Amino acid sequence: MNKIFNINLGGYPFVIDDDAYDHLKWYVETIKSHFADSEGCEEIVGDIEVRMAELFEEKLSGQSIISKKELDEVIKIMGTPEDFGAQAKSDFGTSTATGSDKKKKYKIKTGKRLFRDEEDKVIGGVCSGIAAYLGIEDPLWVRLITVVLIFSGIGFIPYILLWIIVPAAKTSGDRLSMKGEPVNIHNIGKMVEEGIEDFSEKVSDLGKDLGGKKKGIAHFSTKEEAPYRRGFLL
Repeated sequence: MNKIFNINLGGYPFVIDDDAYDHLKWYVETIKSHFADSEGCEEIVGDIEVRMAELFEEKLSGQSIISKKELDEVIKIMGTPEDFGAQAKSDFGTSTATGSDKKKKYKIKTGKRLFRDEEDKVIGGVCSGIAAYLGIEDPLWVRLITVVLIFSGIGFIPYILLWIIVPAAKTSGDRLSMKGEPVNIHNIGKMVEEGIEDFSEKVSDLGKDLGGKKKGIAHFSTKEEAPYRRGFLL
C-alpha cells in the first residue's frame, strides 16, 4: 500500500502517491536549479507549476490521486530535463521515455486558445487577443474593423460580451496558448526571460530620455547663459 500526500501545485490542491511525489519533487527541484541564475526564476517556476496543474486536472478525469502514470504523461508534454538542457540534480529522475515516446511527444499540438491580451490593449485587450488567435501580426486591423462595427451599431454589445467572457492571459502559459505555441518548460522560460529583457530595455531607454532632459535644463544654468536666463524669467 502506497502512502499519499496532499500537495499544492500552482495554487491547485492535489492528492499524490509517494512514488509520484518523490519523482515530482525531483523534477521541480531540477527546474529550479536550471533557472536559478535567471532574474525570472520564481515567475518561470510558478508558471510551469500552474501549467502542470492544469494538465493534471485534464489527465485525472475523475480520478482522485496522481500516480506515476499521470506524472510521466505530464512530463512528456512539459519536457524532460534532457529536452530543456537541464542538469538533473540526481539519477533518481532519469527519463523513462523511450525513443518512440519522445517522437510521439513532439507531435502533441496544444491548439490556440482565445485570451484577452492585456499587455497590448487599448481598452480591454479583446482586439489584440483576437489578432493573436487569428495569426494577425498587427492588431491595428482588428481594432479598425471593431471601430467600424461599433459605429455601425452592431459591434458594441459583442465587444462588451467578449470583454466579460474571454479570460485575460495572466501567465506565460496563457500567452503561449494564445499564439498556439507548445506550452512546455523551454518556451515558458524563454517567454519570461524575453519579457524581462524587454522591460529592462524600456527602463534603460526611459532613463536615457530623462537624462537628456536634465542635461537640457542644466544647460540654462551655466554662467554664460545666466543673463539670458534671468532676462527670460523677468
